[in-house]
Amino acid sequence: MFTGSITALITPFKDGAIDWKAFDHFVEWQIDQGSNGVVPCGTTGESPVLSHEEHKQIVKRCVEIAAGRIPVIAGTGSNSTAEALDFTREAKEDGADAALVVTPYYNKPTQDGLYAHYKALHDAVDLPIIIYNIPGRSIIDMSVETMARLAELPRIVGVKDATADLARPLETRQKIGSDFCQLSGEDATATGFLAQGGHGCISVTSNVAPALCAQMHSAWQKGDIATMEQCRDKLAPLHKALFVESSPAPVKYAASALGLCGDEVRLPLVAASENCRAAVDQALAFAGLEGEKQKAA
Repeated sequence: MFTGSITALITPFKDGAIDWKAFDHFVEWQIDQGSNGVVPCGTTGESPVLSHEEHKQIVKRCVEIAAGRIPVIAGTGSNSTAEALDFTREAKEDGADAALVVTPYYNKPTQDGLYAHYKALHDAVDLPIIIYNIPGRSIIDMSVETMARLAELPRIVGVKDATADLARPLETRQKIGSDFCQLSGEDATATGFLAQGGHGCISVTSNVAPALCAQMHSAWQKGDIATMEQCRDKLAPLHKALFVESSPAPVKYAASALGLCGDEVRLPLVAASENCRAAVDQALAFAGLEGEKQKAA
């Protein structure tokens, strides 16, 4: 079972290429700060603009750095089943602990098509698979009924739910059971998701506030509601600011403000605007993260 604060890693770039020095340091910093897992090559890692070779190199490097200390859940999804299969096989070979597979975007498969897509990956690769359901980016929404069908397959182990529908985790738990791992994909509603039966969050915010995010989840697991609420309230403006513009431009700016890496993104995304930067700066200050620059460097 994957639980707690799991970081959807950004991919640092420098002059158009992957900044490997920054990436290595960043993954190590996430572990030091208490993150409960990392996801390389998700949407936050700008997977749509990575070459296939870069994608595979990032997963491999991440597994090597983590060295079994925390789980590595590799982003291996694609709107091509054959391509997703290639990424998932490679992740298995590289030693990833699981694969995060987004619902195929643009193609708009039916519910039967979604089932067939995930079953093909499940049957071909001996690796736990987490479904990534994000209708806002993929257009399609996997129904709870389809998810329940997939959950009957032994290696379909959970979901990253980015629907922002807080009725969904309760419905999913009632339909599938509490052993099915439910991870929020929406930082702003993560605590509500936990209260409705969730187990953790695959987080954008934890890129820049890993200790605070991990503390929030740890407090929840211990039943320390007061501490959980304090962390939640500190993080609330940051959750909002990091989505003022298309992610990951705002969170990359936030990471650059903390000295973690540059804020470079790849087209068609562009760097965060001045208005966005101002909102992020205010949110970092509210969360008490301004003083973290020296620790992160």
